[in-house]
Amino acid sequence: MKVKVGDKVKVLSGKDRGKTGKVVAVLTKEGKLVVSKINYVKKHKKQTRDQKDPGGIIQVEAPIGRSKVMVICPACEKGTRIGFSIEKGSKKRTCKKCKAKID
Repeated sequence: MKVKVGDKVKVLSGKDRGKTGKVVAVLTKEGKLVVSKINYVKKHKKQTRDQKDPGGIIQVEAPIGRSKVMVICPACEKGTRIGFSIEKGSKKRTCKKCKAKID
């Protein structure tokens, strides 16, 4: 997968279209990402026995499909596709628009 934890991404479709956020987790087997402050859903949580965690309805960030986001290049600050270049025997991610390296 070309998207990694810590990348800044822009949502292309869905209820949060146009919003940006940082990738918190990558679920490679499912092809999904968890992005901070994007795709909030309400979850009913049951109270624990020892009263440390009260129950109720909480909001959590749900995974979003990887095809619904686009990586934002740190150099040109635009949404871009990711390419690869080989430098000194190692594979590096690059921006397709400005050819800058993406860490």
